Amino acid sequence: MRTIGLIGGMSWQSSKLYYERINQLVADRLGGAHSAQIILNSLDFAQIARLQTEGRWKEAGAILANAAQSLERAGADVIAIGANTMHKVAPQVMASVRLPVIHIGDTLVAALRREARSRPLLLGTRYTMEDPFMIDHLANKGIGALTPDRADRDALHAIIYDELIKGIVTDKSRDAVLAMIERSATHEADCVIFGCTEIGMLFPPTEAGLPAYDTLELHAEALVDFALA
Repeated sequence: MRTIGLIGGMSWQSSKLYYERINQLVADRLGGAHSAQIILNSLDFAQIARLQTEGRWKEAGAILANAAQSLERAGADVIAIGANTMHKVAPQVMASVRLPVIHIGDTLVAALRREARSRPLLLGTRYTMEDPFMIDHLANKGIGALTPDRADRDALHAIIYDELIKGIVTDKSRDAVLAMIERSATHEADCVIFGCTEIGMLFPPTEAGLPAYDTLELHAEALVDFALA
């Protein structure tokens, strides 16, 4: 079994979901007492969030690159950034190590193309929805992502940063996000992307009202595929 190196803490709420899901997948596939070999480098998200707010992405990327290098030295065989938003600096991280870095956007594209989805609603942080890094990643594969309107983008960003990263899950926020998805039907969305690794805390993909793709789940599956290949 190969060792997964995970850059986590962005937020630690989603990192614990990564840890649980990766281990469950390994246990399901191998049976018995098997679990995954994981090295977790968990960052202090307060520092990363401040750099995001200030637009200091190169500095944030340097922190993640250093984390990736530490995982490489520790014996990881593959690197993963356990967050959607921080894939904005994925090229910087990839350039810093010799190991493969499994991009969350690649796992998403593969799932969407497998099921012939071409017009997904992208939900995530304001950075993921408004910065072109993820939308362009999809567009380069012929997938035209939609995003909610400005008011919904602001509301979702607040739900993620004020509640979900702190482990707070409320019915009000759950209903608000479900309503965003329902409104997307007027723009002919054919599915919805959980483009923030915390969104699945609100409700499972099966309750989204549209075919839903949880990027955390897809990323975890790809990492386990690599680890067990």
